[in-house]
Amino acid sequence: MAKDKIAYVCSSCGYDSPKWIGKCPACGEWNTFSEYRVGKKAPAAVSSEFRLDVKSSPISMSKIETADEPRINMQDGELNRVLGGGLVPGSMTLLGGEPGIGKSTLILQTVMRLKDMKVLYVSGEESARQLKLRADRLNTNSQISNLQPQTSNLQPQTSNLLVVCEAMIEIVFEHIKAVEPDLVVIDSIQTMATETVESSPGSVTQIRECAAMLLKYAKESNTPVIVIGHINKEGTIAGPKILEHMVDTVLQFEGDQHYMYRIVRAIKNRFGSTAELGIYEMVQSGLRPVENPSELLLSDVKEGEELSGVAVACSIEGVRPLLIETQALVSTAAYGTPQRSATGFDLRRLNMLLAVLEKRVGFKLPQRDVFLNIAGGIRVTDPAIDLSVIAAVLSSNVDTGIPRDICFAGEVGLSGEVRPVSRILQRIAEADKLGFRKIIVPKANMNGLDAAKFKIKIVPVRKVEEALRELFG
Repeated sequence: MAKDKIAYVCSSCGYDSPKWIGKCPACGEWNTFSEYRVGKKAPAAVSSEFRLDVKSSPISMSKIETADEPRINMQDGELNRVLGGGLVPGSMTLLGGEPGIGKSTLILQTVMRLKDMKVLYVSGEESARQLKLRADRLNTNSQISNLQPQTSNLQPQTSNLLVVCEAMIEIVFEHIKAVEPDLVVIDSIQTMATETVESSPGSVTQIRECAAMLLKYAKESNTPVIVIGHINKEGTIAGPKILEHMVDTVLQFEGDQHYMYRIVRAIKNRFGSTAELGIYEMVQSGLRPVENPSELLLSDVKEGEELSGVAVACSIEGVRPLLIETQALVSTAAYGTPQRSATGFDLRRLNMLLAVLEKRVGFKLPQRDVFLNIAGGIRVTDPAIDLSVIAAVLSSNVDTGIPRDICFAGEVGLSGEVRPVSRILQRIAEADKLGFRKIIVPKANMNGLDAAKFKIKIVPVRKVEEALRELFG
């Protein structure tokens, strides 16, 4: 009798090794190799009916016919935007995020709106009763049928959403064969296991084999598959890196659990742009899509009640303009070493901007604590927020409020110049739509810009000193 083979796989990148290694030679990570046992039995095919009858053969590129991919409307404007217009039939989508962020809630409330599609929701983590309680909390009228795994007569149910609580992938495919759904949801891929691999669920080999079976089914049956995935302590999706390469779309669900806002980003999308993002608000009845997030991210302050240290920046997230508040607090250092703290902003960039203020503008902040916060609990990487950061810091330092009808958009260079930013027309249009009176922009962005078609006053500046002179005189 042949013995089982012992192999070691890196949990970070999926590199195989016949023996344990401390440092992975492929990705350079330490202590990521885990042991798994390879049986003598080869993985079986999912089902013979999913095989292609015609063998593949080389074909000329000029003879390949192209057409626009049909899209499935998910009845969610934010999710449709991130997916590139909707879900593509035959695609495999991976949604990852931190525990408790709302991944299962987002997918469940989305599929319950699909009245004309038969959806099979495979849960390896929760019971059918737990899913039913969550569905009742979401205040929907869709009915859920519980498809018991142990029943002998696997007949399709009449409801549009079928739930099966099963972790063995072979039994899941038996349900898929009986139900013939229009959409399959796997929650989550880390709980799925196959009998062909002798390792525990969640291991690198189990995730890789189960994902390969689901991908084969999606491509050959033209049925879309949505897979929910966990993330590890580093913030990446748990399992082998090949999992992200196999799927067509990778969505990242972000947000602070202490805030009500959630952001869905497209990390990878074979059928659309990765520059889009969707914004949701966590409410008691689920996740509510936010069509105009700028109104929620700005605090309601009446005119004449301006607080010092607050400046409004016109940022771009993906291709979407957002007006957000930049809050700064400058105080005398209580101890010998001044503190520098930033929430939602790169701390190293904050130190650079403070150095520019001292060297190029002449404001000395060596013995002052500087705290910076991006309101709303979101994290901003757009360099166009630099000008508002400097304005907020100086406003707090001199204890003078900035008028609430002024916003900023500009990148600050090391020599104190205000550099041009991208998508300036969208930034100005968003500020004009929300009723701002004045926007300070880089002078280099004024080339070819028709300021007459906007009601807002556009103030071009070349240096940081010009912007500060416009604000504080």
